[in-house]
Amino acid sequence: MRYTFEKYGKPTWYIDRLIYTYPLLMAKKFNTPLLVYGENVSYEYGGSDSFDTYSARGILKNGVASDMDLDELIKNTGVSRKELELTVALSEKELDEIDPIYISYFIPWDSFKNYEVAKKFGFKDLEDEWRRSHHIEDFDQVDSRAYLVHSWLKYPKFAHQFATDYASRMVRYGLITRDEAIELVRHHDAYLDPLCVRDFCEFLGYTKEEFWSIIDKLYNKDYFEKVRGSWRLKNPIWESECTKEPLTL
Repeated sequence: MRYTFEKYGKPTWYIDRLIYTYPLLMAKKFNTPLLVYGENVSYEYGGSDSFDTYSARGILKNGVASDMDLDELIKNTGVSRKELELTVALSEKELDEIDPIYISYFIPWDSFKNYEVAKKFGFKDLEDEWRRSHHIEDFDQVDSRAYLVHSWLKYPKFAHQFATDYASRMVRYGLITRDEAIELVRHHDAYLDPLCVRDFCEFLGYTKEEFWSIIDKLYNKDYFEKVRGSWRLKNPIWESECTKEPLTL
């Protein structure tokens, strides 16, 4: 985790990779042809493989857990090839023996409706427990504070993260207006929650100074510039010509 964080800004690569490779490997191993996933991540939220299809054969192309050179990891981290073998994807020939599908192809996918259904069966959100500074909802990714550092790292690299993701969904679902979404993004996207930073640093053995020093190197200069020692978006949407007028609090 330390190596992939410092080198690529992907601290949970190993976990995320297994989430996608392991079910396919086990379906093949135990001859379970039908493997059912929830949503097609690329199609629902955007990605390089964003076309509507029932088949999840191409799930590893969604960009969440792209391939990584195992020799590089073995050389630089001390892990063994055996410890990494479950991250190796099935071959095309092996994929022909199973039929992974997305349920979202058959049932319209709506994060908020799914949330309401889950609550009926006892799901607990973070209401009255924790208001996350870089999220605009309180029900997604509620089980690990440290993990949220990974999803936030889209911000320095691509200039958007979970707040933008959810604001965009809320506009598509008709829950808020575009201008309301822009205000939410303006006040949440850049601000990684301090509890997430604390837990992440405690788990991986960083000081907060070391942590932010690594983050500083990840900022994409195509999107950001340093102003008085702090990174600032070059063209924030709330200052763009797309909005009717400058948005103010």
